[in-house]
Amino acid sequence: MYSNKLHAKKSLLNYGIVGNCKSSALIFEDSSINWCCLPQFDSSSVFGKILDNEIGGSFKINCDESFSIKQTYYKNTAILVTNFKNDNEEFELIDYMPRFKNDDGTFYSSPEIHRILLPIKGNPKIKVNYDPKLEYSSGKTKKHIKKNFIVSIVEDKNYETLFLYTNVNKKDILEQNEINLDKKIFFCVSYNEKINIPSFESIYFEFEKTKVYWLNWTNKNPYFKNYGDQINRSAITLKLLTFEKTGAVLAAATTSIPETIGEVRNWDYRFCWIRDASMVIKIITKLGHVNIVNNFIDFIVNLIPNKNEKLQIMYGINGEKILTERKLDHLSGFMDSKPVRVGNAAYFQKQNDIYGILMDAIHFQILKFQDDNYKHEQLWSIVKSIVWSVNKNWKNADKGIWEFRNKDMHFTFSKLLCWVAVDRAIKISELIQRGEKAKKWESLRDEIHGDIIKNAWSENKQAFTQSYGSHDLDSSVLLMESYGFIEASDSKFIKTVKSIEKELMFEGLLFRYKNKDDFGEPKSSFTVCTFWFIDSLYKIGEKKKAKKMFDELLSYSNHLGLFSEDIDFKSKELLGNFPQAYSHLALIETAFNFNS
Repeated sequence: MYSNKLHAKKSLLNYGIVGNCKSSALIFEDSSINWCCLPQFDSSSVFGKILDNEIGGSFKINCDESFSIKQTYYKNTAILVTNFKNDNEEFELIDYMPRFKNDDGTFYSSPEIHRILLPIKGNPKIKVNYDPKLEYSSGKTKKHIKKNFIVSIVEDKNYETLFLYTNVNKKDILEQNEINLDKKIFFCVSYNEKINIPSFESIYFEFEKTKVYWLNWTNKNPYFKNYGDQINRSAITLKLLTFEKTGAVLAAATTSIPETIGEVRNWDYRFCWIRDASMVIKIITKLGHVNIVNNFIDFIVNLIPNKNEKLQIMYGINGEKILTERKLDHLSGFMDSKPVRVGNAAYFQKQNDIYGILMDAIHFQILKFQDDNYKHEQLWSIVKSIVWSVNKNWKNADKGIWEFRNKDMHFTFSKLLCWVAVDRAIKISELIQRGEKAKKWESLRDEIHGDIIKNAWSENKQAFTQSYGSHDLDSSVLLMESYGFIEASDSKFIKTVKSIEKELMFEGLLFRYKNKDDFGEPKSSFTVCTFWFIDSLYKIGEKKKAKKMFDELLSYSNHLGLFSEDIDFKSKELLGNFPQAYSHLALIETAFNFNS
């Protein structure tokens, strides 16, 4: 009987991610590639079993049930190793997507997945289940054996192809015949037909070069006495969610992994939210990777060619401004949680916090690269336009950070980030033109600050609330301190932290809010919110409590230390799109506290 016996923490999202800053693949702990879009992150899937167990498509190595399986990463790399072992036999599967420097200094990151099988002990036997389903499993994918490869083709609606190169008998793969693992085996799943036919030697050489790339990249990270492994894994994960071609940063690698099983909070996260991306590049730059901030700022400059260009909350990774949302009704969804969505209708929402998020990133870039005068001229035009937009819009209601789809409100977080926009604009003015504009903007900054203190504070709740005049609490107001709006020692901030703990803490995790939204009361914890709360606890002086909670939260990651968007309150099951940039950047930022 061919099945896989897993000896690891059980989780629906026990996936590893491999990638090359062009695309990525999610590989389940049993070796099955259940999600991959080629040639880039937002392309249609070639393996999509994660969204439909029956027709989604996958690529799995099967062995008999005597084997136990353990999955790890090569330390400080994005190379995944799955070990298969029983009493007499053992072999390893190495998965990676090639990324390394060419001789001319450019990066090689071809849209392909490499799998290497290495026999270690005994005479193990395997079967290969190679079942790609192109174009999100729409139409019928047919496989044909050619001289140098197996080609998969779909041509019902759209035409698409995928190529598999290997040193295994191709008929044995398609017929799922038993294969003696008596030699080193490779598989190269390629979006493009290869000009130079791969061999085991060429694939293994690219593996070594990819490993060197990741070791060099992580070597730039500072040494951390505490939580160094978790910081490095999170940093690598954030890097994997960057799209090198444009500088965009993805919110997550997947679409439609639900926030709650069986419900409809299923969204496509394979886009660049300005908010998420701006936070990511600040954290990665603090770790020593300075090019990422320049690349992202270039992405923004290219998006806003005109001074009157309206800033969206999100864009496609190639800078697309229209992200039409549609449903793939032929797919059953993750754990039968429909609908499966591609595109995201939130792109046209108005969220006033976006001004402050972007301005904070621009200020950070100028602070890091104070001699880059040409880029500063471009950015200065954007800075002035943003201040103009804030002055015009900050008193208006919006959809807020959590993207309420059916109502506009005066959200405290949005007002806070409008204040941040003007505050950072003043600081930028002081950096690049001796503050001549700053004096003009100071009164606006003070007006917004006073407005928040007056209207967001609730005497009844003894906290800053979600929106003006409401009694609902919201974890996003915990960021008031980290953005410099209020001191951690301020009694209003301390009381806010305590009130949020009392009202939003449940089963050791935090609600982002508890008031009913467009889809009812949330049933899972938005992972980043608990990190924010731990960070706030530490800053108000409750360091032991913060550390205990941090250690507990880290234990809810999957078997590889990865986090999704959400965590189920009761079961602690990971839910939501995966892996989530927001969660990992907050992990790093919180871990910084315990290394100070």
